[in-house]
Amino acid sequence: MVKRFISLLSSKVEGLHEAAYIIAGFSFLSQLLGLVRDRMLAGMFGAGETLDIYYAAFRIPDFLFAAIASLVSLFVLIPFLSEKMADGTRENARAFLSSVSTAFVGFMCVVTAIVWFFVPELSTTLYPGFVGEQHEMLVMLTRILLLSPIILGISNIFASVTQLAQRFFVYALSPILYNVGIIMGVVFLYPRFGMQGLVWGVITGSVLHALIQMPTVIRERLMPTLRFHLPWHELKALVLVSVPRTVTLALNQLALLVLVGIASTMEEGSITVFNFASNINTAPLSIIGVSYSIAAFPTLARLFSNGDRQAFIDQMLTAVRHIVFWSFPAIALIIVLRAHIVRTLLGAGAFDWADTRLTAAALALFIISLIAHSLMLVFVRGYYAAGKTFRPLLINTISSIGIVVLGYSLTHVFAASETFRYFIESLFRVEDVAGVSILMLPLAYSIGMIVNALAFWFLFRKDFGGHLPSRLYDTVWHSFSASVFAGFAAYMVLYMIGPTLGLETVARVFTQGLIAGIIGIVVGVLVLKMLKSTELREIVRTIRERRTPAAPVAPEPQEL
Repeated sequence: MVKRFISLLSSKVEGLHEAAYIIAGFSFLSQLLGLVRDRMLAGMFGAGETLDIYYAAFRIPDFLFAAIASLVSLFVLIPFLSEKMADGTRENARAFLSSVSTAFVGFMCVVTAIVWFFVPELSTTLYPGFVGEQHEMLVMLTRILLLSPIILGISNIFASVTQLAQRFFVYALSPILYNVGIIMGVVFLYPRFGMQGLVWGVITGSVLHALIQMPTVIRERLMPTLRFHLPWHELKALVLVSVPRTVTLALNQLALLVLVGIASTMEEGSITVFNFASNINTAPLSIIGVSYSIAAFPTLARLFSNGDRQAFIDQMLTAVRHIVFWSFPAIALIIVLRAHIVRTLLGAGAFDWADTRLTAAALALFIISLIAHSLMLVFVRGYYAAGKTFRPLLINTISSIGIVVLGYSLTHVFAASETFRYFIESLFRVEDVAGVSILMLPLAYSIGMIVNALAFWFLFRKDFGGHLPSRLYDTVWHSFSASVFAGFAAYMVLYMIGPTLGLETVARVFTQGLIAGIIGIVVGVLVLKMLKSTELREIVRTIRERRTPAAPVAPEPQEL
């Protein structure tokens, strides 16, 4: 088993579907561990003050990661590394990585030190709802977590090598180890060190995230070293390319930071509900949107650089078709089973039924933008592969501003309009639950994502040409139809077996959700078979082909 695992880590993967399924499988494991982590935290603390502070402490470090560490993102580094390795040697590429690593670590350490001193003032401004001991704890946790962007930035640099070498197993395993580190903090460090132990677990996970990729970097003879004489002209070229993407990511994190700041002024536990629902929503997003966007990027970059515009568009549409195919049923089933999902994943200890209902409602509002968010990721990768970084910057800037404005506006409308408040509370059956105003934040986020995806779709067609092929229309029709029948079947199963099984225990809640989910999936697959879905046939064919181990395939010269 150990030998098999090692061979997987060192194996290369070719093909969009195979790479996407591998990344999706590991993403599922990573998200599963993340949900185990959240269940442990929910059971220990519930949706209250402690977890509000814990999750708020991530926002400034996350913003720093997006604003600075993404300057050395693998999506920016891979084209530079490919160019450096075009002569068949690795010395130029290694020297380039060494320069980038030295400049990044030095700059990041300086910025982190400055931010460390101003954390008290920043926390007061961003989170006016935390005062006294709450504020002091928030400052302490934030300062410890400032180590995370530095470590994850270094891991980003390593990831550019693992992606270029097509070691998708290694790349996909790193977030799993990140969650393992956090769980270790919950189990082993918190009982001894309290809240500090929780965030030191995060730092441990960041270190593991980087360490798992080091063997590949060493094997590829691209391990960076410290350099005192830096090629500023090359670093300037890298920064000019990466700044639009960095600003794009930073704006998204800034929008989330503001939303969490708004949540800090709401009912106690609002930040926790927002983050738990967002984390659960991240699972299907990672499995569907992130997997296809990551798997498609190297091929998109190669096709565009070779001037094969039609193949580039075809590859984009293939990723879009499969994202739509998977997303519609996921949305339908998650909306129908939202309470069962949340109760099963988080319903333990201090996390009571009121917390469950509110988090489930927030999850439903997050998940409606699953298709839009996934498509946005693919379109952004498509633009980056084509070397066009301004469009994503422009669209995401407008989207981020819109999310913040909607967050404030919907919150005020919810407080002022009894009709709107009654509609939301009745729709999600949370009339008797405190803190319902938090639902306005995931609603604002989803509306922003949907508008964002529509803008990307329109501008991508304008910039790259092409039209909607009939297969994409077929995919939308087949997937939507299957999702309607699957959701209806799952709902009817809950309606019939609910009174019999009851909801008194987590086991009964899980059993209800499992039975309803399985029957919903079966019905959805039958509908797809009746409609002769092309995507379903492609998936079945890929699974059958994977039964026979494929021989290793060397990368094409253009990819190196």
